[in-house]
Amino acid sequence: MTNDQQLKEIVKAKYSEIALQDKSDNQASCCGSGCCSTEVYNIMTDDYSNLEGYNADADLGLGCGLPTQFAKIKKGDVVIDLGSGAGNDAFIARHETGETGKVIGIDFTPAMIEKARANAEKLGFHNVEFRQGDIEKMPVTANVADVIVSNCVLNLVPNKDGVFKEMYRVLKPGGHFSISDIVLEGELPTQIREAAEMYAGCVAGAIQKQVYVELIEANGFNNLTIQKDKAIIIPDDILSQYLSAEQITAFNNSGTGVRSITVYAEKPVEENKSCCGPDCCK
Repeated sequence: MTNDQQLKEIVKAKYSEIALQDKSDNQASCCGSGCCSTEVYNIMTDDYSNLEGYNADADLGLGCGLPTQFAKIKKGDVVIDLGSGAGNDAFIARHETGETGKVIGIDFTPAMIEKARANAEKLGFHNVEFRQGDIEKMPVTANVADVIVSNCVLNLVPNKDGVFKEMYRVLKPGGHFSISDIVLEGELPTQIREAAEMYAGCVAGAIQKQVYVELIEANGFNNLTIQKDKAIIIPDDILSQYLSAEQITAFNNSGTGVRSITVYAEKPVEENKSCCGPDCCK
């Protein structure tokens, strides 16, 4: 098994555990509530409760932003939610796109898919569909989505470039995405970067902010905008599981930033073609 496959299995096991646990148990993911300690709550999550379409049963506290708030979803849009979990962002997107639109949630954890489908059934939503699959190879045909949203998921995927290529493939020309994710400014300590649990907790799998932006641009998207950028402070009781007291002090003074960003970008209406016309290569 390759390192990428091992990391995927770690993430799948962790998020299966979260999907099956009681919501009152705060030992969840480091992406959200109960990050490795019952004394630490919501170090990354934003408050969804004021957004139309919010459903508490579908909110497992695993996000790091509010991408649906910034996604410019219109009535009748087809929306894809990458890493849809228990359905929280999908249900908010469904409120925005209305009964004439469609929302497709994709998640590779069977327990999450089952939970999301049960929530959709309970809510009576017949235009929200949840598909099990890998977002590096989405179970969706090309040029189908008006909007893609995702909340704290790409940092869990080893091949982020592959995901952006898939996003480009499934978006309609002129379509766009709004995704929230964890990125870095500066280098994480080796102990954190190599910790499997911290990978499943969204931090160790993060890449440099500038590299993240460059990946988006390299895959053909334009009109890129950082819609939100906020600092994430990792509490010392989490750091102490990986670092000594001296190392924690050094890390906190290093200038290394763990940040949650929400990024918007568009697929061009007309893709660049090979040179065919008389003026093409001028």
